[in-house]
Amino acid sequence: METALIFGVGPGLGAAIARRCARGGMAVGVAARDATRVEELLPDLRARGAPDARAYACDVGSESFVEEAFREVLEDLGTPRLVVFNAGAFVREGLLETSAGDFEHCWRVGCMGGFLVGRAAVRAMQEAGPRVDGSLGTIIFTGATASLRGGAGFHNLAVGKFGLRALSQSLAREFAPQGIHVAHTIIDGMIESEQPGHSAQDKGADGVLDPDAIAENYWHLHRQPRSAWTQELDLRPWSEKF
Repeated sequence: METALIFGVGPGLGAAIARRCARGGMAVGVAARDATRVEELLPDLRARGAPDARAYACDVGSESFVEEAFREVLEDLGTPRLVVFNAGAFVREGLLETSAGDFEHCWRVGCMGGFLVGRAAVRAMQEAGPRVDGSLGTIIFTGATASLRGGAGFHNLAVGKFGLRALSQSLAREFAPQGIHVAHTIIDGMIESEQPGHSAQDKGADGVLDPDAIAENYWHLHRQPRSAWTQELDLRPWSEKF
């Protein structure tokens, strides 16, 4: 049984990815800053096919927290062959109202966190050695529309997302020849949730991205044959202008 480790798990996309991995027969580790937020997912994950699903507390902006999370997962579930970085932080405000602390926090969670998780994932996969097909595993970074362009009032998000996209490209070029599939997804649209204005009822049929549909694409990325790997995948509702 292979292991999936997902950082930045909440009730939306992170939970959907975890459910898809459980249904696919993987052992699943879910990580969030507050582990109690994700522990409630464990009964569902175990019922879906991941009987040993575990929750971990991890501040992705902290090197020691990330390294400890990987140590615990290795002991509990084995080497993660799929690592998803889905964490992020965003404070929407004008440039002149932005404090240095807010800016650094958003960058640290959204970009530095990707570096720390990506580095730890590469180390773990390299130490474990190749799977039957010769590959070492998959690392997926979740991006956004802000990965491609910065909007007014969105600098706290765009700077980190730009950096995360660059990180994914660099890792792909360095480690794909060694057998690690590194992919970056651009989620170009609003993900369906219970927040006001984020539901299909509010936005119309298929007007928001279904988190389970996004998760299906993540699963496909992990299962792609290594002769045809995707480095970047953009996803949006059919009705979204771009």
